[in-house]
This record gives sequence, structure tokens and C-alpha cells, in this order.
Amino acid sequence: MGDEINPLTPLENKPPNLNHPKSSAAGIPAVISTMKYGIRNMGVINSITKLSKVNDFHGFDCPGCAWPDPDSHRSFAEFCENGAKAVSDEATKSRADSDFWSKWSVSELSQKSDYWLNSQGRLTEPMILNPDSKHYQPISWNDAFDIIADNLLSLDNPDEAIFYTSGRTSNEAAFLWQLLARRFGTNNLPDCSNMCHESSGVALNESIGIGKGTVTLDDFNSADLIIVVGQNPGTNHPRMLTALRDAKKKGASIISINPLIETGMKKFKHPQNPIEMLGFGSKIADKHLKVNINSDQALFRAFSKSLIESGNVDEIFIDKYTNGYDDYRKVVLESDFSELSDITGIPLQEILDVGEKVSQSKSTIVCWAMGITQHKNSVSTIQEIVNLLLLGGNIGKKGAGVCPVRGHSNVQGDRTVGINHKPSPIFIDSLEKSTGIRSPEKHGFDSVEAVKAMEEGIGKVFLAMGGNFLSAMSDTNRTSTALSNCNLTVHISTKPNRSHLITGETGLILPCLGRTEEDISQIVGKQFVTVENSMGIVHSSTGTFKPASDKLISEPAIVSGIAGALESRLERSGIPWKNLSENYNLIRDLIENTIPGFEDYNVRIKSKSGFYLPNPPRDSRTFKTKNGLANFISSDITYAKSLDKFMMMTIRSHDQYNTTIYGLDDRYRGIKNGRRVVLMNNKDIVNLGLSKGSMVDLSSEMKSGLVVSPNWFVVPYEIPEGNIATYFPESNILIPLDSVADRSNTPTSKSVPISITRSRNNL
Repeated sequence: MGDEINPLTPLENKPPNLNHPKSSAAGIPAVISTMKYGIRNMGVINSITKLSKVNDFHGFDCPGCAWPDPDSHRSFAEFCENGAKAVSDEATKSRADSDFWSKWSVSELSQKSDYWLNSQGRLTEPMILNPDSKHYQPISWNDAFDIIADNLLSLDNPDEAIFYTSGRTSNEAAFLWQLLARRFGTNNLPDCSNMCHESSGVALNESIGIGKGTVTLDDFNSADLIIVVGQNPGTNHPRMLTALRDAKKKGASIISINPLIETGMKKFKHPQNPIEMLGFGSKIADKHLKVNINSDQALFRAFSKSLIESGNVDEIFIDKYTNGYDDYRKVVLESDFSELSDITGIPLQEILDVGEKVSQSKSTIVCWAMGITQHKNSVSTIQEIVNLLLLGGNIGKKGAGVCPVRGHSNVQGDRTVGINHKPSPIFIDSLEKSTGIRSPEKHGFDSVEAVKAMEEGIGKVFLAMGGNFLSAMSDTNRTSTALSNCNLTVHISTKPNRSHLITGETGLILPCLGRTEEDISQIVGKQFVTVENSMGIVHSSTGTFKPASDKLISEPAIVSGIAGALESRLERSGIPWKNLSENYNLIRDLIENTIPGFEDYNVRIKSKSGFYLPNPPRDSRTFKTKNGLANFISSDITYAKSLDKFMMMTIRSHDQYNTTIYGLDDRYRGIKNGRRVVLMNNKDIVNLGLSKGSMVDLSSEMKSGLVVSPNWFVVPYEIPEGNIATYFPESNILIPLDSVADRSNTPTSKSVPISITRSRNNL
């Protein structure tokens, strides 16, 4: 291959070992897996001491998912298996230091798997890949900041710069990041929300006037009915299983809706309950509806029809708080149950049975994740979900509401404090009043638009605050080409990932402190940061352990360094960047003065469990929509379909969190030592003349022509006919960049038409 750099994950030539999917989640296997991973990465003593601080009142927030912690108490092990792996991964003893980068060329590293790259350990000092160089080399912090400033100032206009943000970024770092971008003169602030819950934000803002969920953790204990749709809590939000188990014990019915029957929704063995661990555990879902990919809008329309025809709508709530009911009612009643059943693939009687449960429920919660948000009709689907809840008055009352379950630990907080490529006029005015910085009014690029801008030569400097943009984005080939078109790419990171290997003319890696590590200021001593979880609670996070290297600095310090170098070449803005990075209280003061809901920020954040941000629909049934009411919004029923192709959804393995690969096993699905698999219905396998373990090629039609991804191993699985599932990021190459959700522009990673052919390399 010579010096060729591979943007894709390497092929696998050996089939995985396959067993039956597990019947229960967590339990003893989860404990064993957690300890093995922790001891391998941190050692015995560190595993015990560091994990005891996860989500503790005086410890650090889990760098994994954004599921909330209990308000009033914390258990000794307030974490899940994947949360423990996220901590162990960050606190690993392994180091990707300058010796590592001198040993391996960028080309050689690109032939390694994502799992291998991640396992090399923590970055220890700033590194630069110079033009025509094959190896990253060390660089001083000041020189790195100077290079960034010089490249920014060489641009013809500020909109040629792109400031990307990962959901692990703290409130403090995120606020400074958006302030830097806007001080430079651009709203090009794409973030990981664009790829996941952007559809939720668009839909909910139109329907109820806020782009967030309306439930608290305590609401789960008061719910009659909880619907979990397009989500796999057992792998992606494992602590949610505790909430579902507790709700079940208090009498709630739970319905699971997903093309795959996931282990976590079958049975849960609580790791901190010896009786459950050693016994049968707790059944979670009372009913599973195995829907066709992207048929959820039709299914919820059927539920609404059941509810309206039952006569159990909350007419008082509808009359007082909503708009558009009569029109929506007419549309629903004209819908045909049989047609809706055909779309979903669910027998009509099953739909009617669940519809009756919905109609009888006095308090309903609907939870969803990316199985809902990453389709062309995602916004309409989410609004159909909201319509159902409005019919029953299930907004702003105990045990009821919308629950979009976020991924990264602070992805919601980042948006709250200003990471938004479409800032509102109110935010722009408020930011100017508090900081003196006037944001441009022109909207910036989201993630898809950023790729297209770099592809076209409009975006020339790409700076990423965390994340693994190349592997997270759709259409890996186009994303790779786009990044390599840049003059400069900068990645603020903790560990090596594939994005570090596809650079602009010059590439920089800036290593930062992790969530687990002490952040010491010479001015104020030990510092803490804050984050916002999925239910709108802002709380503190204090790193407690020695940094992986004495050359690491915090994310706010990196932003300050870039800003300082920039301002030394420009007229001073008056922002005390260095002071802000040395005293996070000052950043929180700016946030308080800019964003409603953060009053007395530095005082209230000292509360052990933090504080709730205002949530008008939840708090007072106030809806800050254009008309001041919650809106029934009806759309035509649409769904992804293809007569001659399979419909693919991307999924994660159990040994994975977002783009970070912890291992090559998917314990719950019975897949071991392999990730390049395609989960298929057995009838489809037989019809194609294939068998378990057959090697196939997957192909996707794009504007540029047919894209073929070779060497996928067939795994029989319980999934509807015509539907398939693959792991990302391996299958991201098959997701067209131009295939996006209406109005949110989110990649349609959960509904991709795919052709399957026997591989020429078939074993």
C-alpha cells in the first residue's frame, strides 16, 4: 500500500464466533466484564478507587451517557458496565506518547483497527503533522496556538473556519468555544447533536416550545405506561434499565418498539442486587413490537386513532393548552388501521391491544433515541409521538411526558450554553450584553453542511473540540476527502482515533485533560466543571486523579491559548481569556449573565445534586411556541421503502460507546471477535442462497454512483424480513451524505437502502 492512508476501518477476513443472544442484561457477566476491563487498563487499586468516584456527589461525572443520577442519593457503584469502561478507557496506564508517533507512520496507523488505535492509550503532548511528513512530531503549546491563529487570520473571511464540538465538552469549555468562534466572526458551530438529536430539537420546539425532554427521573416511578421506541438501553444507556425495573415494580406497563429485540428490554439482573444477579432478574418489557425500519410514524398514528376512538382524550387539557386538535382528529380518524398495520409489519390485533393500553393509561412517558431521529421523516415521527401524548394530557403532569434520551454526557448542555449554528436573536443580543461580542446573524454550517463546505473548498480550517468526526459522520469517503481539502485540521483529544489520520495540509493534535483528572489552577487551586444531563439537571464534576501527563492542559485552557494567540494579532476584544481559563467561576458568571435559568450559578452549583434548569412545559404547562400553545402537527404518513433492496439501520455493539470501540465482542447479541457483520432475517438469508457466516458485499446508490463495502459476515437474527442491521462506524461509508432528515438535516443512518451480493472473497 505504500504511503496510502486508509480512511476506512480495515477489513476482517475471519468470521466472528456466533452464539445465541443472551436472555438477560447486566448481572454477573457485566460485573466480570467491568472488572476485567478496569484491571487491564488501570490495575486493581485504581479500578476500585477511581470507579468509586464515578457520579459521586464529590466525584466526576461519567464521561459516557447523559442518563441522570438520583437527586437525593448515590449508590457505591453509581455507574453501568459501559460507564465503567469509559472511565477505565480514559484512566488507562497506556500512553500514546511521542515514541508511539515516531514508531508508526500515519499510513501504517491507518491500516490499524479503531479498537487497536483506541487501545494505544492517552495522548501526552501536542503533536503536529507537517506537510509532506509521514509522522506526527511534538510541538510546543505556544507554537501550536500560533499556527492556529496564523491559519485563521489567513482566511478570506471568518466563515472559512469551522468549530466542531463533541458532547463530552463541559459547559465551561463549550461556552468559551462558541465565544471564540463568534469573536472570530462565524456561527460555524456544528456539533454531534446535528448527527443524533437535532430532529428531536426541531420537532419539540415546534410542538411544545422547548427542544428538551419534559420528564424527571422520579416521573418513571409514577407512570402507568412507558413506551421505549427506537432505543437499546441495555447497551447505550444501561442505567436506564434500573429506572425501568423500578417503574415496573411500582406497576408501570412497558412497551418496547424496535426492529431488533434487544436483550436489555427482555430481562435485567441488577448488578447491585445479589438476589437478582443470582436469580431470574426482572422482566422489563411487557410487549415487544418488532416494527419494520422507519414505520414508527404509522404505528403512533394507529395509537392515536385508538385513543381518539376510545373517547379517553383529555378534553380539558386539549381545550386549555393546545392548538390544532380538530384538524389532527380528522386526519387520524380518516386513517385506516389495516394500512397502518401493513406499513409497520405488526399484526393489526397486536396494534389494537397496545392501543388499548395507551387509551387506558392515565400517565404515559415515551422515550426514544437515534432509532427515531435518524430517518428522513424523523421530525414528523417525533411530532406524531407528541400528538399522542397531547391527546392524553401527558405533558406537565407527574409520571408523563417526552423523554428523548441523549447520548454523550453533556451534549444537551453544550447546546444550552450556545453551541448552535443557528443562534436566536435573543441569544445574540444577550451574548453581546454580557461579553461585548456581537455574533453574526447569518446561520453557520451544521455537520453535513460543514463537510460539503470543506469538500467545495469553502471550509479551510477545521477545529474539533473532542469527538471523532471522520468516524461519526455519514459518507466516510466524502468526509475524508473534505477534511483532506483543508489547510489545517485541529483535534482536541484524549486518545488516538481515525480522525487524526485524515488531515488537512497540516494536522494538529492537542491533548487535553480527561473528566477523571485533576484540573489545578495556580490562581484558585482545584477546579470543577459542570454538565447538563438528559433531564435538564446541571451539576458539577471534579476530577480527582493525577493527569496522564504533565503536558496536558484543560479544554478551557486550550481555547484560551488559541484566543490569546489570535488576539495578539488583532485588536483586543476585551475578553479576559487567560483569567477565564484560570478561574471557571468567571466563565459561569458569563453564562449566568447570558442564558436564562443559570441565576446564582456559582452558588446553586454547590448543591450536591446540582439544580434543574427551567422547563416551562413540565413546570407550569407553559408552551413558548409562536402561538403560546402546544401544537398538534399532522403530516402525511411516510416511510422508507425499496422494492428490490434491503433497508439497513446502523447500530452499536455492546463493547462500544459512540465511535469508541472497547472490544470486538457483542455479548448480548451473541457475537464474539468480529464487528463486520450484517444481521439478517433467516428467510432473507435462505432466499439469497446464503448461510450463517457467508461473506457478502453491501452496496449503496449515491449521486456519485454505486459504493460497495466488501467482506461482511452474515449473522441470522430476529429482525423483520427485508431489514438488516450493521455496526457503525464500519457501515458509515454506505450512508449518502445527501440523505438527511427533512428540516433537521440529520443523516439518515437508520434507513439506508442496501443491495446484498455474495462476496467474491466468500469463505
